[in-house]
This record gives sequence, C-alpha cells and structure tokens, in this order.
Amino acid sequence: MAVDAYRGFVMLLMMAEVLQLARVARAYPGNWFWEFLAFNQSHVPWAGFSLHDLIQPGFSFLVGVALPYSIASRLAKGGTFGKLFLHALWRSALLVALGVFLRSMRSAQTNFTFEDTLAQIGMGYPFLFLLGFRRPRWQWIALAVILVGYWGAWALYPAPGPDFDYQRVGVPPDWQHFYTGFAAHWNKNANLGAAFDQWFLNLFPRSKPFVYNGGGYLTLSFIPTLGTMILGLFAGRWLRAAAPRIPVKRLLLAAAAGVAAGLLLHVSGICPIVKRIWTPSWTLFSGGLCFLHLAAFSWLIDLKGYRKWAYPLVVIGMNSIAAYMIAHLFGDFLAQSLRIHLGQDVFKLLGAQLELPMQGAAVLLCYWLILLWMYRRKLFLKI
Repeated sequence: MAVDAYRGFVMLLMMAEVLQLARVARAYPGNWFWEFLAFNQSHVPWAGFSLHDLIQPGFSFLVGVALPYSIASRLAKGGTFGKLFLHALWRSALLVALGVFLRSMRSAQTNFTFEDTLAQIGMGYPFLFLLGFRRPRWQWIALAVILVGYWGAWALYPAPGPDFDYQRVGVPPDWQHFYTGFAAHWNKNANLGAAFDQWFLNLFPRSKPFVYNGGGYLTLSFIPTLGTMILGLFAGRWLRAAAPRIPVKRLLLAAAAGVAAGLLLHVSGICPIVKRIWTPSWTLFSGGLCFLHLAAFSWLIDLKGYRKWAYPLVVIGMNSIAAYMIAHLFGDFLAQSLRIHLGQDVFKLLGAQLELPMQGAAVLLCYWLILLWMYRRKLFLKI
C-alpha cells in the first residue's frame, strides 16, 4: 500500500499542474506564500531542484520498485522468461509510442521527440527487465557502468568554446546559468546530448530541422534514467526480501548515501546536479530523495498502520498510467465543460487573481472522481 500511495503522491503532483500556481504568483508579486508554491510547482531553470523536479525521478524509481513483484507474480502464474521478455519489449514500445503521441498533440504532424517521461522509461525498460533476472552484484555493476560511462562520455566531448553561439541553440546571452571551466561540458544545448539529438531527431520526418530543445531536455537522458530505475529495483528487492518487515533503516541509509554522493559531485565541480539533462549526480541525488520518500511512506503506512489518510493517493497510484493520460488529455475539455455548464464566471468567487487555481482545483477533483470510479469497478489500465 505504501508503494501505491507514494506513486499516487507523485502522480498528484503532476496532475496538480492545472492549478497554475506560477501564474497566480505573478498576480501577487512579493508574496512569499505564492512564490513558494509556484517555485515548487515549476522546474528550476538548470541546476538545483524543486518538488516538481522530483515527479519524473519518483515515477521512474517506482517502475524499478514494482519490477520484482511483477516478475514474481508472472512467474508464479506459469510465465516463462521468453514470454515475459516479449511482454517487456511490447511494453517498452507502447510507452515510447504514448510519449511521442502526447508530445504531438498540438503539432501539425507527428512530433518525433523522446524526452517525455513515458518515452524515457520505455527506452530503458527492456534493460531494466533483463537486470531484474540478474544477481544484485550485476545490477550494481550495471549502475556503475551507466553513471561513470555516461559522465565520462560527456566529460570527453568538447566543451563549448568562448565563441560558441548560444543564441543559435535558444540560449540568450544574458542567461544566468552558464558554467565555466570543466563544468561547461554540462551547459544548456551545448553538450553531448544536444549534439546527439541534432543528428538523431533529424532522421525522422519533421516540418523543419531540429536544432535545439527549448527546455534543454534530451533523448539520451534515458540512460541515466535507467540508473534511477535500477535504484528502484534495489528498493523493490529489499522490500520483498524483508517482508513482512519493512527495511526502513536500509532505505534511509541508501537515501543518505545517494543525497550525499550527488551533492559531493555537485559542489566539487565534477558533475553538476541538473535534472533537465539528468546528470549522473542528479541520478544519485534524486534517487536518494526517492529512497527517503519510500521510507517515509512505508514507515507511516505499513509500520505505524496509518492507512486511511492514504486512500485518495492509492486511488491515483493504482491507476498511474490512466492518471497520466487523463491529466494530459482531459484538462482543457473539463475546464471548458465546467464553464459551459456552471457559468463563465463561476471560478471568480474569490477574486480574479484566484480564478485559475479555483478552476484547477475543480478540474483536479474531476480527475480524481474519474479515477475513483475506475478504482471501485476494478478498472486498472495496464501496459
């Protein structure tokens, strides 16, 4: 139940984007309360993190946590490795396709881009599945190879020189997050991942050539994201091995080690913590926070027995794929429908400045009611 509640919490953070708190904060300049909420519902421009930046790592981490349970369940029902691997490949292809579909919703043609959360998980999932059948030692080796090898590839790729034209790749000259020295290897849209996308994404049909991603997001981020999923795989194995006990101390030690390692790499200048390009230090740092969240949910729900409060989160977490699709597909439709049937000014009850969060809260409630209806009828969208 703790895993489902944690997954529900992660998805709730994603669904709550409809509250549009950043726009509310602009209507109340200087108000610390709204600025705090807006900051934690927005991605940081480059280095560092907010609560919103932990959504994708949490979702990816929990894919790894669930894998040992999924494999054990399917094997107990008579599944074979071959059939399970074919299913993993199908799941991978479908997740990538869903990611491309969601990124193409407002495009004139298919927008072949692979930085969506679902696509990133899908590209790494077959490798995670294969590691799920290996001993822990091989999983640790795979994690080390991924993080060290990925860091090394970026470190060896030439850093942008003083004459590099950042404006050509969508970075204004007065941007405040440029790195100098060795850390310049991780500058926005002037790195190994950006160079790869300028080649790879132009292999697909496009209305115009791909030059840069406005947010700095990359296809190759699926490699360190696989590292995050492997960390979740460790957690899932520990939970299964310790059952019915909860290995809270082990989870907390992993949390401390991950956070400390990520911060050490960041402050030493070896590798900055940047979520948008999923640096290896981000894998370790965010993975540590995921271990911490999992320990907190497990302690509160499974050890202390406080379960009733988590029911709304479990409703979401048990149908995470449905929640993800609903949040991306139904938002505008629900907002327009509520205004049509309740009146165009129905969300101005607390003033024009709070119209957007009032509307968002109503849409968010509709999301949850749809998922509750599915939960009560045992309609769970699985891939």
